[in-house]
Amino acid sequence: MTHIVSATVLPCGQALSDPSWKFARATVPRLDGWVVRLEDDDGRIGLGYAHAIPAITDVGAGVQAALAFLLPALVGQSAADLGQIMREVDARLGFASSAKAAIDMALHDLLARQLGVPLHVLLGGALHTGVRQARIVPIKTPVEMATHAAALAGQGYRQLKLKLSGDAAQDVQRVAEVRAAVGPEVRLTLDPNQSYRAKQMIAAFARMERHDIALIEQPVPAADWAGLKMLTATLPVAIEADESALTVADVLRLVSERVVDVINLKVAKLGGLRNFAAAVAICESGHVACRVGATFGPALLQATALHAAACIKHLPYDCELSEHLHLQDDPFTALPVIDGAITLPDGAGCGVSYA
Repeated sequence: MTHIVSATVLPCGQALSDPSWKFARATVPRLDGWVVRLEDDDGRIGLGYAHAIPAITDVGAGVQAALAFLLPALVGQSAADLGQIMREVDARLGFASSAKAAIDMALHDLLARQLGVPLHVLLGGALHTGVRQARIVPIKTPVEMATHAAALAGQGYRQLKLKLSGDAAQDVQRVAEVRAAVGPEVRLTLDPNQSYRAKQMIAAFARMERHDIALIEQPVPAADWAGLKMLTATLPVAIEADESALTVADVLRLVSERVVDVINLKVAKLGGLRNFAAAVAICESGHVACRVGATFGPALLQATALHAAACIKHLPYDCELSEHLHLQDDPFTALPVIDGAITLPDGAGCGVSYA
């Protein structure tokens, strides 16, 4: 049995191609994440990515400190014991889901490479060889958003997500302009990022409905579960939880109380692939749809999430694992999107490595 001989953390700084990229809670000109690198005594490498955006997960220094605290205990252990390792990680440090997710990803990647199998085999096996992708249209003027949306549709994306601001008049105009620009064949979803109250969303949707909206992601504050449930019961459109689904326990409650129609699942948000798989099982058991949403990061993060998404039985809405394409200085091998879809990479592990 091979053992881990080194566990290190490496910086992964990336600027966005559009430094004014904005959603309702923040402008994101740059990502400062971290890569966990595990090496075994046969020289095989396992990689994981720790997400670090202050408005979403944590500041980079906090993630780095958590990893520096946790990683030394991995040396001498076997990736085959990843369940026990992650149990010890959880016991040693509370919260820190992004750091824990990176360790979990790296252990899975290393174990898959040791076994010579693709990562999805460790998650039960792929049910899809390719996964269709949606792209995000950040907050700008209605005309600018329409131009951006038309360009993405021209690249083959058949589902687009419009970031909204909570200004109903502007948001209605944004939806109208984008729909006019992309035509009737492109599916539109909306993401206000918690910027509405429930009744405000109902009123705004009455003015947006004519533009054929497929889904609304987290329109109300994360703690407003009653508001989410009201919208799910009231509006003739799928309502999705994102920021309200930070843990597996959150997912269980959302499903058991049927608060929403769809849950946005993210490996980094949930603390790793094992928790992600548990959340998927809960959703599938309760007949609530899953969607693998956007977590900005390099091709490494997207490839890992792609393997997880490929193991979900039904994906009624396109996933969001192609946002790495507008990040600069990606240190990993390419993960291309062809005609709006990503094919599972060949080879052992997650399928990407340092370029």
